Amino acid sequence: MTDSGRGILTIVSGFAGSGKGTVMNKLISEHDNYALSVSATSRTPRPGEEEGKSYFFKTREQFEDMIANDLLLEHAEYVGNYYGTPKDFVFAMMDAGKDVILEIEVQGAMQVKKKYPDTLLIFLTPPNADEIYRRLKGRGAETDEVIARRMKRAYEETDFIKDYDFLVINDNIDDCTARVHDIIQSAHHTVAHESAVINKLIAGLKKY
Repeated sequence: MTDSGRGILTIVSGFAGSGKGTVMNKLISEHDNYALSVSATSRTPRPGEEEGKSYFFKTREQFEDMIANDLLLEHAEYVGNYYGTPKDFVFAMMDAGKDVILEIEVQGAMQVKKKYPDTLLIFLTPPNADEIYRRLKGRGAETDEVIARRMKRAYEETDFIKDYDFLVINDNIDDCTARVHDIIQSAHHTVAHESAVINKLIAGLKKY
């Protein structure tokens, strides 16, 4: 945590098939200083997903009510469904000293970065486009039409990579997780996050 005791807000985005979920789960299991934000979505649950753990599943109408009542830190529409981050959980965890990770799409990431410029942005990607397609096809849970839409969306998302702070290639899950962890922990020592230490130094030096 920072000198003030508050955690760091980190956004992890990436192409479909980049392994974001796997990396985040491994990071959470290996380190106790992280909290993974649970997003709300209007899409239907996939096999094995749990309410309140995987996502907060909402109808489209319920999600639009959340938008209208300003209950979300960010929200975006992706492949016909809404995704968004409830505010209360994120701020409560940061105040408790947890480094909070938002696993969200690029549209939402840009919203949060605009509101909170100190947010750390990390983009994950497989080594190349062929590997993105192979991983999507290997899921066996989506039609060729949906895969084609996701590949088109990945191409569109390349426009946003330049707005991220770090790019991490996920060619090995252990190495990728370690790199993400190192990046987040290094962010605790940026000048922006060490303002309390700097102010203490200034006050002390004034005596001389």
